[in-house]
Amino acid sequence: MSDFLDTMKRASRVRVLEASRALPVGLLRMRALDTPRPPALRFDNTRFDLIAEIKRRSPSAGELSDRPLAIAARATDYARGGAAAVSVLTEPSRFGGELSHLASAAVALAPLGVPAMRKDFLVDPYQVYEARAAGAGGVLLILRMLADAELRALLDAAAECALFVLLEAFDAADLERARSLVLAASAVVGLNARDLATLAVETARFEFLRDAFPCGVRRVAESGIDDADGVARVAALGYDLALAGTALMRARDPAALIAEMLCAGRAARS
Repeated sequence: MSDFLDTMKRASRVRVLEASRALPVGLLRMRALDTPRPPALRFDNTRFDLIAEIKRRSPSAGELSDRPLAIAARATDYARGGAAAVSVLTEPSRFGGELSHLASAAVALAPLGVPAMRKDFLVDPYQVYEARAAGAGGVLLILRMLADAELRALLDAAAECALFVLLEAFDAADLERARSLVLAASAVVGLNARDLATLAVETARFEFLRDAFPCGVRRVAESGIDDADGVARVAALGYDLALAGTALMRARDPAALIAEMLCAGRAARS
């Protein structure tokens, strides 16, 4: 595991401990399962789709907008641009995220039938229940960061909460682990092209590792997807979705950029 992921994992465990002191897991679970069922992640098998991300900042790019972050309005823009889901960063120290951001996005997206996805360094089922209680329809789980037992516990909690899962891989070994898992039909597998040591993006990974994915899963290209040309490249390689964040956060008209990306990706797949 990289130093970055190790740091994030330890900080995440501290957050779970602090939150569970205020609200024990049993009560949180009851609250989560009593929350109205969120929208499902839906695909058209003939098309290319996009997961659009909301985040205040990132360790590699710093602050991503010079304007106040209006979560609900941005989530609505993303959905109206055609995003299949909206990823919301909830990690506070490096990404400036909060669970309240996830809740705001989920409320805005529910009438539009688009799920919000909690993106964080999740280590405990408690955090999956937090996501569902906030209205999320999905969660991201980082393969590199989790032991098999931890991963299965998180997957079980996601299944209990009817959440889709984006399993994030960084290399061939991660993808091999994903292959060995019993994946729910609602799971997709993403390849993050970022080098965890340098935080540089290595988009060549998308081509080198495109055939290493488990059979039958939808493939997601993550990091370094900045424009329509980037989307067209990964779509032509056989990826089913892209996750875009930084470019959308910096765009003056994110809905238009999403529409442009989707048009390029779907043309490349036709």
